[in-house]
Amino acid sequence: MVGLKPSDIPPTQGVKFLSAGTAACIADLFTFPLDTAKVRLQIQGEKAAADAVKNIRYRGVFGTIATMVKTEGPKSLYNGLVAGLQRQMSFASIRIGLYDTVKQFYTAGKDNPGIGVRILAGCTTGAMAVSIAQPTDVVKVRFQAQMNLKGVERRYSGTLQAYRQIFRQEGLRGLWKGTLPNITRNALVNCTELVTYDIIKEAILNHQLMSDNLPCHFVSAFGAGFCTTVIASPVDVVKTRYMNSPPGQYKSALNCAWTMLTKEGPTAFYKGFVPSFLRLGSWNVVMFVSYEQLKRAMMMSKQSMEIAA
Repeated sequence: MVGLKPSDIPPTQGVKFLSAGTAACIADLFTFPLDTAKVRLQIQGEKAAADAVKNIRYRGVFGTIATMVKTEGPKSLYNGLVAGLQRQMSFASIRIGLYDTVKQFYTAGKDNPGIGVRILAGCTTGAMAVSIAQPTDVVKVRFQAQMNLKGVERRYSGTLQAYRQIFRQEGLRGLWKGTLPNITRNALVNCTELVTYDIIKEAILNHQLMSDNLPCHFVSAFGAGFCTTVIASPVDVVKTRYMNSPPGQYKSALNCAWTMLTKEGPTAFYKGFVPSFLRLGSWNVVMFVSYEQLKRAMMMSKQSMEIAA
């Protein structure tokens, strides 16, 4: 057995919540530079981004990271990390931590739910999580998009200042800007990610290809990351463009998508695909492996404390 063995007692809801949020934060710490590079590639081509810096072009994920380090310093790769961690603690706790509970709710507690129920549960928890965590996502994206260059005015100087400024200038609607495309994106991401992970892991265990340990979790998470990137990339690009846009640039998320299609062509919807996959693939691996181990560690600790008491 590689890693901790499964607990004899199913993890409690509190354990799922805490381990999901913590695992997502661990994954963000490892993969945040890839996410920042993805955002920069996605907004490249926007008029506002092009006007801000005319001499900088991002080419590929590693080229983008190298350009950012050279022109803005290594710290720029972690622009928006505080908001990113805030997002994961609220967002992942709900969308991942509640998934099994919602799945059981839809099946009235029956075992072996069908793929339709799993998709419905993934869409439900994804939409719930976005509705609550959207302001943290808006601030994260805007920090990742802003450039730390001399002569280029920075929109925000700190995380709390960003929340306050967006609220003062754009109201509550500004903090929840892009909620619809983000709900669409995260419903797709969540159901693809969790359902694919569920199905791959279940197939591996049912066919006895691997035992329920780290290699099994790794393979399942990697497959889930690839499927999720293919499905979610177009909505993710629109979400990033719309959330980062100044007031009035786009009338709506649909208008943003139409503008991209007419001005930049269909390939614009897959801008930043490689960093998206590198980020989602590695994020899924770190997150799911951490999540499975944290659940087991917390349940072992809980059982030890009960025995000692």
